[in-house]
Amino acid sequence: MSVPEEEERLLPLAQRWPRASKFLLSGCAATVAELATFPLDLTKTRLQMQGEAALARLGDSARESAPYRGMVRTALGIVQEEGFLKLWQGVTPAIYRHIVYSGGRMVTYEHLREVVFGKSEDKHYPLWKSVIGGMMAGVVGQFLANPTDLVKVQMQMEGKRKLEGKPLRFRGVHHAFAKILSEGGIRGLWAGWVPNIQRAALVNMGDLTTYDTVKHYLVLNTPLEDNIMTHGLSSLCSGLVASILGTPADVIKSRIMNQPRDKQGRVYENILC
Repeated sequence: MSVPEEEERLLPLAQRWPRASKFLLSGCAATVAELATFPLDLTKTRLQMQGEAALARLGDSARESAPYRGMVRTALGIVQEEGFLKLWQGVTPAIYRHIVYSGGRMVTYEHLREVVFGKSEDKHYPLWKSVIGGMMAGVVGQFLANPTDLVKVQMQMEGKRKLEGKPLRFRGVHHAFAKILSEGGIRGLWAGWVPNIQRAALVNMGDLTTYDTVKHYLVLNTPLEDNIMTHGLSSLCSGLVASILGTPADVIKSRIMNQPRDKQGRVYENILC
């Protein structure tokens, strides 16, 4: 055995397998974040669904159900009508989705930044490279995670269906995957993937690009150093920009994902109509 191989075995796992380590760390961080923020995601999905043209075809039960008004009142309404734990309805596929999506996009972005594009001579990552790299990373990660995102959206609407007197579609996460697969085949698991990757491209363009740009600006033009305060401020800015850019496509993909797969119940044919 050569000396370099012996030295490599003594290195920490993060240095021996940097891509795999980044994927695992991103997945763990995404799981914790998803558990903490999922009620917000649920209220967002419920708000996105109401008002669509499909509600006019759902009968009197849909018309009689009280509309959601704002994030806080929506969350309180879910607790009162369905129970506190229903704020985490569909959290399991959401965790699956974030592990695949966050890990996939971060590994892709790191690879593009370090190997494909590379940094400039002053070790700065140019804005145009951040934009392209962020969009490509978002597309790859979201395409891989689309089946889990589809199940998450449909399970988030199960509580609403029950209140409207409709039968529940799924008994659990694995039943949801099996049912979608049996009804639509492999292609059925990628329903709504076009607006989904468009949303991911916009979100990551705003997220990763803004993060790198703001952090670089703060380090060069303020007394702040590259520490947790700088990372926190950069994350706040990137999250705000990402949400603003990605919300329209997010509404479209949620409605397409939640509609029935058969032609009789289908409301939206594509992202335009």
